[in-house]
Amino acid sequence: MSSLELNLSSEEKGYLKNLAFLSIKSALDGTDPEYPVPPDPKLDARLGAFVTLKINGRLRGCIGHILGDRPVWKTIIRMAREAAFKDPRFPKLKSTELELLEIEISILSPLEQVTDLSQIEPGEHGLLVRKGALSGLLLPQVAREWGWDRSTFLAHTCQKAGLPPDCFENDFVEIFRFQAEVF
Repeated sequence: MSSLELNLSSEEKGYLKNLAFLSIKSALDGTDPEYPVPPDPKLDARLGAFVTLKINGRLRGCIGHILGDRPVWKTIIRMAREAAFKDPRFPKLKSTELELLEIEISILSPLEQVTDLSQIEPGEHGLLVRKGALSGLLLPQVAREWGWDRSTFLAHTCQKAGLPPDCFENDFVEIFRFQAEVF
């Protein structure tokens, strides 16, 4: 698998986090800002991305787009709003919460189908499990944060898809791995 090699500078990471913040703030204010131009053309790369929002270290919203079908900086703008206002697990973000937000961004490598489960390294790879219309995705940092081994990571990804925890043993289930640059 080709690794994700964006090698973002601290300026570029700050730019993307600022975009996420501006996107959420403008939605709360009801304004339509002009977003600053990316500081480097590599931010035009067409990669998937997730925006995770936390308050006091607790999850407050997390939404992403796994397909690289637009420049990553534009995906960040959209996913920030989705995480703040459309994550079905949480109520819409309130303006009083804006200054408390911790923003984490995960930029995804392209998906690679897994043919051998030993190709999965928890904490290094994220997973997408799919069977028909059901799918579940967990970012690499989830396995790392919970200290999961490969089987546990696979089981939780299956459950996130609404499938039995042992679904990864089924030939009819597709499993994909990816890497993420998380900041």
